[in-house]
Amino acid sequence: MRNKASRLDSIKIIISTKEVGSQEELLRELEAEGYKLTQATLSRDLKQLKVAKAASTSGKYIYVLPNNTLYKRVSEPHPIPNMPISNGFISLRFSGNIAIIRTRPGYASSIAYDIDNGNISEIIGTIAGDDTIMMVLDEGVTRTEVVRALRRVIPNVRF
Repeated sequence: MRNKASRLDSIKIIISTKEVGSQEELLRELEAEGYKLTQATLSRDLKQLKVAKAASTSGKYIYVLPNNTLYKRVSEPHPIPNMPISNGFISLRFSGNIAIIRTRPGYASSIAYDIDNGNISEIIGTIAGDDTIMMVLDEGVTRTEVVRALRRVIPNVRF
């Protein structure tokens, strides 16, 4: 399934492995990976990922990711299907009816989006930053129930 989280991961990988200088170029790269999206959707994705333009060593302006060591530019690009894609999950902690998920930088919004749209009745809602998600849990649910429900969206979730 080609969901938003996997699309955002693909954008990060493309930007970190190729010199892409325009949204049109990036749309073509994404289409080659099986994504069909509009320029407006891509623009929102780039804003969410905090992508900027910077001069490359050749003087051409290209898209770059925020200062994130996970996606440093590599000298020899690998095809996207051969690269490991992580959902960005780092940790989960609970306090009363609140849970906090820590993610790699740039992943929190897309994971929160998947949680909010995952029909998880144990979670009332989420608020996401760059690398942190705060979840408000429904009254009376156990931590085990929340983890079990989250596994539908974050397969490697643990606490």
